[in-house]
Amino acid sequence: MKAISATLGGRVLLVGCLVWAVGCAGLAPSALAPSRTVPLTASGALGEGDARRDASLRIVITGLDEDASGRPDRARAHYQRAVRVDSTNPFAYLALARHHLEQGSPSEAEAFLDQARALFEAQDRLGPEIGVWGLGLRAGIDRALGRDASAEESFEAARRLAPEVWSDGRLSASELR
Repeated sequence: MKAISATLGGRVLLVGCLVWAVGCAGLAPSALAPSRTVPLTASGALGEGDARRDASLRIVITGLDEDASGRPDRARAHYQRAVRVDSTNPFAYLALARHHLEQGSPSEAEAFLDQARALFEAQDRLGPEIGVWGLGLRAGIDRALGRDASAEESFEAARRLAPEVWSDGRLSASELR
């Protein structure tokens, strides 16, 4: 009975991640499988919001550069500053989720990922180009927490959407930049 429950739980999680990826846009998950998604990066989001959002995004980008250069403490400080400048910038929380996962704090990563998702949803921005980040990061969190079966299912879905990002099973700072 536990095996059936675990399998069902994994499938429910995968379906939830796929819904997250398509942003409740009415697309069937099977419709997404053959297509590739170009994820929206922090740099790509510049100019889509107001001056405060752009300032916060620039700080996130600086933080991602710090992370890519091997300076995680400085990177985290930039992400926190980006949140202070614009507490509704979902990319700041996404960068914090990526950062904490990379630094071995999956529980903190999960909290920041949930915040990013809530903000993207509130701003009506969920879709495959955003959801692919959540799918892969959720898979990384699941892997770090020992939920290997659900992690592999989510990674496989993320790889189908954006293989150039998720082929190695991790999100680098430069990929989110």
